[in-house]
Amino acid sequence: MTSGDQDAIDASDLCNPGGKIDPAQLQALYEANTDEDQPVVASFTLTRDLVKRLDRYLVDRIPWLSRTALQSLIQEQAVTVNGRSPKSSTKLRLGDVVRVMLPPPPSSELPREQLPLDILHEDDDLLILNKQDDIIVHPARGNQSGTIINGLAWHFHNQSSGALSPVGSENARPGVVHRLDRHTTGVMVVAKTETAHWRLGRQFEQRRTRKRYLAVVQGRVEPYADVIDLPIGVHPTVRKRYAVRHDSTGKESVTIYRVREVYEDYSLLEIELRTGRTHQIRVHLSHMGWPIVGDDYYGGRHLVARDLIQTGTDSGLDPADEVISRQALHASLLGFEHPGRAEEQTYVAPLHADMRRLVTILREQQFVEAPVVAGTELDLDFMLETGT
Repeated sequence: MTSGDQDAIDASDLCNPGGKIDPAQLQALYEANTDEDQPVVASFTLTRDLVKRLDRYLVDRIPWLSRTALQSLIQEQAVTVNGRSPKSSTKLRLGDVVRVMLPPPPSSELPREQLPLDILHEDDDLLILNKQDDIIVHPARGNQSGTIINGLAWHFHNQSSGALSPVGSENARPGVVHRLDRHTTGVMVVAKTETAHWRLGRQFEQRRTRKRYLAVVQGRVEPYADVIDLPIGVHPTVRKRYAVRHDSTGKESVTIYRVREVYEDYSLLEIELRTGRTHQIRVHLSHMGWPIVGDDYYGGRHLVARDLIQTGTDSGLDPADEVISRQALHASLLGFEHPGRAEEQTYVAPLHADMRRLVTILREQQFVEAPVVAGTELDLDFMLETGT
């Protein structure tokens, strides 16, 4: 289907006896799938000549999608016939193999909630957020309210024009193209139209987006730049965690880091993602011996001022004052081709107050050097001087 199709989750066995995709089984598969780089794809092989249009055939297979919605999928190259991009009117014959990227199945409508959202940009196609700490992107089991999607539903109804893309709305995930962890802050995009959603989603799947993060880690990182190419899979014993796995469960995961500043006991890293596995940055850095500050899932410590103050200095800080209580990880930059204008766009989200304060204290109390490393892109002065 696309260059990332080899990583797709196969949903071909979710058909009920009538040959239709079972929405309940598909919903369960979507809830279990947390890798933004992995589409859910079903494959159908024609056992006889149907002499039927492709869009009408897919209506029979995926009944919760309208013919118009399926035509949009075909137009956006989310469907192939024998490995090629077809037209909606393509007639299907014996032996044809149809592969389709499946959107989530139906569920209940989202409640609207007025929530504080830091909106960096909005147009007819998309909306860019600087995500806050301690907020979940979309409703899931146990979290039906208080999510970014609930807040955006209110925003579009009361403050803005347009709406969230209906793609994913059937699974309480309208407009969600990618996600950030609950305690990771920073830039993220949501789609406002079906066309924008599929075009953005394809860029994430094909790894054509640009992603840069800032992280404060424990220890002095050496060398100053490197590629971490280690497969990641579900942790073998600890629920909801991930680990480097060299067995069949491990999936390709590539992280590039560059050291921006070195402190006595910590390092500030600029991180570039080449894949988008769940917890990828956190797992890779912890595995290398540099857990992210505050990431108690993967060996990081929450910090109070006394952890950072050099002996004998008058910092003016209360030694017991908590500096940061979540992982010091911020999605700083996201770049992609705009789905409506076909122009390259770059969006940058300034650091949030807790992480900005952490870096400021480290600069004042433990600064060693700021190495010049090729390939860095983030403007640290901008990241530290503004924000929420």
